[in-house]
Amino acid sequence: MDRRNFVLGAAALAAAAPALTPAMAKLRTSDAASIKGKFLDLSTGEGNMEAIARLNGNTDMKSTKYGWAQGIVQGVRPGEAVRDLCGFTMMSCAKLIPYEGGTGYRKILREVGLYTDLKTGEIIEEWTNPYLNEVVKVVPIANDPFNQLITPFAFKPPAYGGLIKADEKRDPLLLNWTHRGDTLNLFSYINLFYPSSLPPEKWPRENGNPMNQVTETFLYQIPWADMQNPKKTSVSYNGTWSRVTPWLPWMLMGPTEGHCIYNTFMGAGDSLDIIDPKTLAYVEKNHPKYLEAPKEWIEPSLSSLEWYAKEQTPAPVAAGQPIPRAPAPKAMSFMKKPG
Repeated sequence: MDRRNFVLGAAALAAAAPALTPAMAKLRTSDAASIKGKFLDLSTGEGNMEAIARLNGNTDMKSTKYGWAQGIVQGVRPGEAVRDLCGFTMMSCAKLIPYEGGTGYRKILREVGLYTDLKTGEIIEEWTNPYLNEVVKVVPIANDPFNQLITPFAFKPPAYGGLIKADEKRDPLLLNWTHRGDTLNLFSYINLFYPSSLPPEKWPRENGNPMNQVTETFLYQIPWADMQNPKKTSVSYNGTWSRVTPWLPWMLMGPTEGHCIYNTFMGAGDSLDIIDPKTLAYVEKNHPKYLEAPKEWIEPSLSSLEWYAKEQTPAPVAAGQPIPRAPAPKAMSFMKKPG
């Protein structure tokens, strides 16, 4: 995997349903016998490869798999309650193509993530930062491409344009499956700490830390019968995706202590009908290429922060003025009671 696999249908990002990640928890929540099916044995690298390929895309290698994520972005600062900042909605389009280097598949994907007003649900292009009382331009996630190599071997850590150095271990791909009744569950997460593509000396308003500290967690619910049906080349799922990440650069929080949390539902399927209508209409009008998967494998795959560094310019800071930061919170904050 060339970078975090955001979308099993997406950032992260992923997907756009955020999806399988390269570094999985070591714990095993099921004994091997419970995940050995008549078609796929999920205690083997080969079985995991086929399972993930059918969640990420379609092994007919011609049909598109669509992913989505939808939820909320929250702000966390020391000394005060977590604050709801904005909504989030995302979609992706993915296909599988052959992997010429051996057994496996190449997943090729595009994803776009948008931010929404908490009250209306409408997609926003400007946002009033409640910490700074400043109107800022919203920069959507727009990742093209977002590639993943799927083989019987464990995913390599994300490279993020060379910011992270991967080892060359070739352990089997063994993921955290749990089989309960009619449902197959999958739990995965990744913890990252790597140099930021937005160094504070160049991007003082966008970023206050030379390192990125990121965690993403994915929980999947999958019909067991679908996964064990040899006629199904694509398997749909639902689940949740969460991400702990530094302040989003377009929020212009600079050196302010704290971070953001994404909490979303996610899913993937074989039709655009699963995409939220408002999201789909906005993408059709403003980002139409994200309605189709890429046609070929292209390097490199970059994260949304790398794209930000390539496509945006640093926000100005007045000469001789300190870098703006949010005022310190009050000694204590309390949640407002309903009514």
